[in-house]
Amino acid sequence: MKFVTKRIHAFLDYPVAVALMILPFLLGLGDSNPLALQLSVATGIAAFVLTLLTDHHLGALRVIPYKIHLLVDLLVAVVFIIVPFAFAFQGIDAYYYWLNGAAVLTVVSLHKPELAV
Repeated sequence: MKFVTKRIHAFLDYPVAVALMILPFLLGLGDSNPLALQLSVATGIAAFVLTLLTDHHLGALRVIPYKIHLLVDLLVAVVFIIVPFAFAFQGIDAYYYWLNGAAVLTVVSLHKPELAV
């Protein structure tokens, strides 16, 4: 059952972007590889900008189609799942990326298609 609407997704985007910027510091990411901290912060900044530019009710400029936003989210999820293997992240560094990747993948896969008007 797909229930994540464009509106729900929009409300999730900003807090997730901020969490990606703050949580690495609170969790002490970067022990196995400094990239673990840096990648999350950079992704959080990019996610915040993407959300500002997305064509949904919480977007400020609305120049990026929502479908492109969903595609970017899917790519981020896949990258987050692969990154710990590619860069030898260990412990919390790896778990952080796997959990975030799985969460984003879940949200994207539960997206309810919009009805054409």
